[in-house]
Amino acid sequence: MSATALIGPGLLETIREPEDLRALSYSQLDSLAGEMRGFLVDSVAATGGHLGSNLGVVELTLALHRVFASPSDALVWDTGHQAYVHKMITGRAPLFSGLRQPHGLSGYPNRAESSHDLVENSHASTALSYAHGLATARDLRGGPDHVVAIIGDGALTGGLAFEGLNNLGTTGRRVIVVLNDNGRSYAPTRSRLSTALSGDCPAPFFEALGFSYIGPVDGHHIESAERALRAAARDSGPVVVHVITRKGRGYEPAERDLEKCLHDTAPFDPATGVRNGRAASSYTDAFSEALVRIAADRPEVVAITAAMPGSTGLLAFQARYPDRFFDVGIAEQHAVTMAAGMAMGGLRPVVAIYATFLNRAWDQVYYDVGLHQLPVIFCLDRAGITGDDGPSHHGLVDLALLTKVPGMTVLAPSSYEDIGDMLEFALRQSGPVAIRWPKTAARHRERPFPVGSVHARRTRIGRDVCFLGVGKLVAACEDAADLLSARGIAATVWDVQSAMPLDESMIRDALLASVVVTAEDGVVEGGVGAYATAALHRAAICTGSDVPRVAVRGTPVAYLAQGKPDDMLRALGLDANALAALAEDLYLAPRASA
Repeated sequence: MSATALIGPGLLETIREPEDLRALSYSQLDSLAGEMRGFLVDSVAATGGHLGSNLGVVELTLALHRVFASPSDALVWDTGHQAYVHKMITGRAPLFSGLRQPHGLSGYPNRAESSHDLVENSHASTALSYAHGLATARDLRGGPDHVVAIIGDGALTGGLAFEGLNNLGTTGRRVIVVLNDNGRSYAPTRSRLSTALSGDCPAPFFEALGFSYIGPVDGHHIESAERALRAAARDSGPVVVHVITRKGRGYEPAERDLEKCLHDTAPFDPATGVRNGRAASSYTDAFSEALVRIAADRPEVVAITAAMPGSTGLLAFQARYPDRFFDVGIAEQHAVTMAAGMAMGGLRPVVAIYATFLNRAWDQVYYDVGLHQLPVIFCLDRAGITGDDGPSHHGLVDLALLTKVPGMTVLAPSSYEDIGDMLEFALRQSGPVAIRWPKTAARHRERPFPVGSVHARRTRIGRDVCFLGVGKLVAACEDAADLLSARGIAATVWDVQSAMPLDESMIRDALLASVVVTAEDGVVEGGVGAYATAALHRAAICTGSDVPRVAVRGTPVAYLAQGKPDDMLRALGLDANALAALAEDLYLAPRASA
């Protein structure tokens, strides 16, 4: 379906900029809100994306753009996955057929797309700090009259949000905080503050921090929301406008989705809300099954997530062991240090988190866990190139970072069955372990391996070329080896399994080849390939051997745009054809004489 067909005819096709809203009556605005919900459902059904959070802010976004003059007034969205309606109002509705597609519309605010987008705000709890900075710049140098931070979807559970509240209240700078209170992150919000907000008088909390308070306001009643926002705009200091909304509003499949209100979804049938096609086996499924099974015999095992129990595969564990499950909200730093305390107390904590969100807790990983050599297990979903969510969600630096934590074991499964083996192995270690896996479908092993084994595995044997594949790129290395075999070049393939420490027998074997090619789904600088290259040089010195020609392949140190993972890997030279061509060129190239 074309974007034009999705848009019209109707009121929505007449909205090209926020000013177009101001001539509409409230009756027309209600009709427009209905059109927008239908447009959202049809658009996201075709491309996938964030649905429930956007269905919940339709009226609120209309009110915001009628009261404030974006981009002259600064609107900062936290998190950005609730900004689809904002994009529609600011002239981008015709682009929604390319939502989250290669070279298409971003799923988050994007400064390159529009002057109305200030922040690519896809990691939660940052808007208040951005707003504080913008207001300070305005007061010192001039700038937007109003600075408005729209914070919701549980983002107020993050520590940075509380730091922002505290500092804003202390300085008294004129900022409007719109608290979109829908009681949820991905899952229902885990917070005493959420409980307090649902009570009769949440004002004392914000007033104690130096804010004026307006609310609660029905966020689905445009006139009431406008009235509250106009009152806030007249305030001379920081003010909170507390708005009540319902995530998934107006679309029955989202409203009845108790897990996450169709927060995010792959393409689906808009008539039913059911995802298109049959979901392939995933590494997340393998983790979910293995953790429940292992925990049955190990009462010391506990699981921690940061507001994402479903997406990280912990719902089954939560249902079976509710007293051993902990959702800390959008608070990754707290999750990691809490896990450190649990480990000190004799528990075996498993921290399930997206690889990209672990960046927010790097200090805690390095010092609170690593320095104390505590047996915390980090299970990192969506590692490597994730695709549609773009630069903020690719998990590209975890291998380079985690391999620099002294005493950390870093594991990379290449099959569904590896996950259980690695969890068993991790629980036998006395220090920290990280297991990282991709978002893409998991392949299954053809042959069984010893349970709990994480030694590197040799899956092809040949003496000309040696591939060292990490995680999902093992499959590409195996296909590359098969291509070389057809050209008369024999190749070994090692499934690295353990990125830190590397298997010494694998390094010794690689030293026998003429060419070594490493491949990983992470930044090439400082990653596993660089670590393996150094290991090859050390082994060559110890044995008096020549060092093979080594090519290290991974992702560049860059912010990679959205796209389909396989297409992106192909463009980066991380597919079988490119790896085979690289190895062949190195193998056939003449060596310089000594």
